[in-house]
Amino acid sequence: MSDQPPYVHELAVVEPGAKLGNGTKVWHHAHVRSGAIVGSDTQLGKNTYVDSGATVGDRCKIQNNVSVYAGVHLADEVFVGPSAVFTNDRFPRAQNPDWEITETYVGEGASIGANATIVCGVTIGRWATVAAGSVVTKDIPDHCLVMGNPAKPVGWVCHRGYVVSKSTEKPQEMRCDRCTAWEACNV
Repeated sequence: MSDQPPYVHELAVVEPGAKLGNGTKVWHHAHVRSGAIVGSDTQLGKNTYVDSGATVGDRCKIQNNVSVYAGVHLADEVFVGPSAVFTNDRFPRAQNPDWEITETYVGEGASIGANATIVCGVTIGRWATVAAGSVVTKDIPDHCLVMGNPAKPVGWVCHRGYVVSKSTEKPQEMRCDRCTAWEACNV
């Protein structure tokens, strides 16, 4: 963990009451709302938005043009590709007095590809991978690779994101030939 204070680009907006961890970088045109929590050593790319009530863990990387709305919770080491979309409302209307936030959880080390859409109310498992352009409407298990609209399981990935199985059924044990022995991927 860094002991350096957060870096905020002069063209970024970080409202009073937002919490940024040490070593975090907030790039230009990003906006972090009061009540948002962003962990240490995280990077918020150009034109990102982190809403009040959203949480972002340590060592995350959120690429350009991503909005993390209230009720979205990203664990440590989550990667979110450019222009990925999170929702937080199951019944969106311009005027809705009964509006309620529907929470979404993204597990440790998960990766979400560019232009993916994550419909609220799902949990994306630890070290899972969502392929670019996918639309996630259901929970995703740990280490699962999903793609398509709606996103469906197409394989399993190791901690580094390498495909270790192209089966839709979860293997009992997965070992990755590309990872060193001490990083064997047992799930």
